Amino acid sequence: MRSWLVSAALAFLPSVVMAHDLPKPAAIDAEVGRVLKETGAKGLAIAVIDKGQVGYVQAYGVRNAKGDPLTTDTVMYGASLTKTVFAYTVMRQVDQRRMTLDKPLAEVLPQPLPRYHSPEIVNRYSDWSALDERWRKLTPRILLTHSSGFSNFYFLEPDEKLKFHFDPGARYAYSGDGLLTLQFTMETGLGIDLRTETDRVFKDFGMTKTSLIWRPDFAENLADGWNDKGEVEPHDERSKVRVAGSMDTTISDLAKFAAAYVRGDGLSTKARTKLTTPQLHITTRTQFPTFQPELPADQQRKDLYAGLGVVVFDGPQGRGFFKGGHNDITGNTWVCVEKSKRCVIILSNDVRSEAKFSELVKFVLGDTGVPYEWEYGDHAGKS
Repeated sequence: MRSWLVSAALAFLPSVVMAHDLPKPAAIDAEVGRVLKETGAKGLAIAVIDKGQVGYVQAYGVRNAKGDPLTTDTVMYGASLTKTVFAYTVMRQVDQRRMTLDKPLAEVLPQPLPRYHSPEIVNRYSDWSALDERWRKLTPRILLTHSSGFSNFYFLEPDEKLKFHFDPGARYAYSGDGLLTLQFTMETGLGIDLRTETDRVFKDFGMTKTSLIWRPDFAENLADGWNDKGEVEPHDERSKVRVAGSMDTTISDLAKFAAAYVRGDGLSTKARTKLTTPQLHITTRTQFPTFQPELPADQQRKDLYAGLGVVVFDGPQGRGFFKGGHNDITGNTWVCVEKSKRCVIILSNDVRSEAKFSELVKFVLGDTGVPYEWEYGDHAGKS
């Protein structure tokens, strides 16, 4: 009788307790082959994390027009996955009590933000009449949750000058310039050298071919990329550390970071928890355009939140988080399930592969509930 009751009770438990069997390497290889064939993409690299350990790392296709093979040690563009490294690095500084998440920038900078005239600031805020006193409300938490009120980048504004579209902290609107504002504050107001601090992270985790600035040794095994028309473009040698997206890395290196991240290595339990704790409810239908109207409350996805540098969601396997990275020749994604400490990381040097990311992630991890319909909008899962 007792056995029957236990079985009956288990039948009504939510699917979060149901284990998903990870596919075998040969099955992953076959699925990636299908993705490359159906999208026409030239190259893709993938890593799988299970129970916080790197389980599988592989690369497929070519890295350049000559046909040199893409390998697990090929240097690829990290794009906006850089933001996850930056948020992690910020929490290291919080652990060391060098900064706090909720202290306004105005209390950190030696002088008001409008008085600075370095190139990094002048380029974004050259017309101070557009940067009203609401800048004083900005905090690291607000900037890391993309709720600054700024557009993604200053050059997207009609006059190429940043301005506030809403009060800081009021809602989510993706902003790379928001993170660059935090970078400037940390470097100028706190004396934190972010190249040094991120290099320390990479060294700690054995990431020997990862940097937020170009290194000449990267040229030995470097991935160029293909755009949506199938045209090849050279890899950009980024000469400045930009926490919003200047990282070069390899799939082998990024797998090490992802595994350490889900395990919580290098951070206090409190700091690691904050990274993927829901910080701000996301209320729009899609991520872009950034200033689209918020959905009526009854149409909003109830479980979609900004974490610190990642997006947090709840799905059939429990709490998860993800981050994408994209430019004209790059498609990247990183998805993790917290309870199982399982992740899949995809780096592609061909933007066309993005059309099948949702299918590939589901093939590896099962149904996680990752919000690709919000990330890609009407193009989610479409070739």
